[in-house]
Amino acid sequence: MPLEALRPSPLVEQAAQRLRDQISGGHWPVGTKLPGETTLAQTLGVGRSTVREAVRALAGAGLVRPRQGAGVFVIATEPTEDWPTRLRRAAVADVYEVRMMVEVQAARLAADRRTEADVAALRAAVEGRRTAWSGSDHAAFVDADIALHSTVVDAAHNPVLTDLFAEFVPVLRQGLIELVELLGLRDPDPPHGDARHSELVEAVINGDGETASRTLQTELEATLRELLRR
Repeated sequence: MPLEALRPSPLVEQAAQRLRDQISGGHWPVGTKLPGETTLAQTLGVGRSTVREAVRALAGAGLVRPRQGAGVFVIATEPTEDWPTRLRRAAVADVYEVRMMVEVQAARLAADRRTEADVAALRAAVEGRRTAWSGSDHAAFVDADIALHSTVVDAAHNPVLTDLFAEFVPVLRQGLIELVELLGLRDPDPPHGDARHSELVEAVINGDGETASRTLQTELEATLRELLRR
């Protein structure tokens, strides 16, 4: 597929896409050196600065790599997906399995590291979950449920765990909303899972890491089974 001059619009994006198409289409196989900036600029009908930014975008996607004094070489034919993109494409059950491993350990750590501020936040979060149950908004209840689990993770005082859990939230949120709606989980009283969530919070507050992790494992496994039945 020959290169053609570009139409006006976001030129850097167009240039990057055109070069990406050449790479993924096999015109420039892995190991090939890209034409120089001047040649690419003339072929695409753009300035050298536009080509430079487009090549930088390709490098950021893991498709090319500059070599000092030698030029820019193709190192892959498909872009490397970042972590958030991979999570968005993943099945919610797969994300949930990883969430379990992260959060169960976080609960154990939280029981050892919780502060007075964490205790207050945990009590408020479990009450917030109960309050959200009484409304008619499925999303509000799921948000309150996730907020409680986030508070447990925060109490572990490990910023990597906190950030990792936050990455899971968008995928988990939509999957859980759909699950609540599908199963009609908001019909019973008391709130779905209230006893186990209360036991989890009390175990963390009391410094009982074993009970906290076991209770959370049981709760998450039950939800995962429902997700897998969908």
